[in-house]
Amino acid sequence: MTAGWIAGLDPGRSKCGLVLADLAQTCVLEAAILPPEASRAQLQAWQRQGLTRVVVGNGTSSGSWRGPLAALALELELVDEYGSTLAARDRYWELYPASGWLRLLPAGLRLPPRDIDDVVAQLLVERHSGLRLQRPTPEVRRRLQGLRSEPAP
Repeated sequence: MTAGWIAGLDPGRSKCGLVLADLAQTCVLEAAILPPEASRAQLQAWQRQGLTRVVVGNGTSSGSWRGPLAALALELELVDEYGSTLAARDRYWELYPASGWLRLLPAGLRLPPRDIDDVVAQLLVERHSGLRLQRPTPEVRRRLQGLRSEPAP
């Protein structure tokens, strides 16, 4: 793993958004929406590949992640997540432009067709690095009860 790789984590009580980004290539390598325990396991898997840094939103759930990330010896960098959910809606439509009749709706009326926790995690990395990241693949791994793995539209 190169020094340009960093993980983004949008912590939550029931689900977390995760991305693994390559800052040197300005792209997201992997994205996921997982329960907290699975998120810890995914971060640990990325750590085995050489990950050392994690950017975490500083919201209410971030405190519960300090211990687990310290136990993994991952460098924790907090980022202001104020307004990130609304910003992630806009960013979602930039990454995955609306098609069909959805293009006719004003952007403010469009809701993404899936959870966007991974896009929030991407925004946290973008805010931290000052870079805009691209997504070469729309795939998002999802392991939540009642949700199946599916690519973004």
